[in-house]
Amino acid sequence: MTGAADGFTALAASDYFRGYSVIGLLAVIGVLFVAVAFGAGRLLRPVVPTPEKLLTYECGVDPVGEGWAHTQVRYYVYAFLYVIFAVDSIFLFPWATVFAAPGYGATTLVEMFIFLGFLAVGLLYAWKKGVLAWA
Repeated sequence: MTGAADGFTALAASDYFRGYSVIGLLAVIGVLFVAVAFGAGRLLRPVVPTPEKLLTYECGVDPVGEGWAHTQVRYYVYAFLYVIFAVDSIFLFPWATVFAAPGYGATTLVEMFIFLGFLAVGLLYAWKKGVLAWA
């Protein structure tokens, strides 16, 4: 009986690792494809450095002054608020499907309102601080 069980275990392990070998082979092929593409690009491209090509490119305008520029923080705040509400929308889709499942109605509804409450408090805080004013 032990021999048959060992054979079955070896067969199950073989099937288990065969699935991962396909994924490993696909990963190796992907890495080789990228390496060959970059190698071919390096070998085939023309290398003619000129002073114009070595300048920093800034939208077709010659760079003037230092490389440091002041950026308004409010642009980052708008981007951050966008990310927050994008994540919120990602959480709303699964919530809608779970809310429709039997037995999860009230609990899921309360949890989502708590989540939306945290987002509303954050948005209210940003509005009170004047972050949302574009002036």
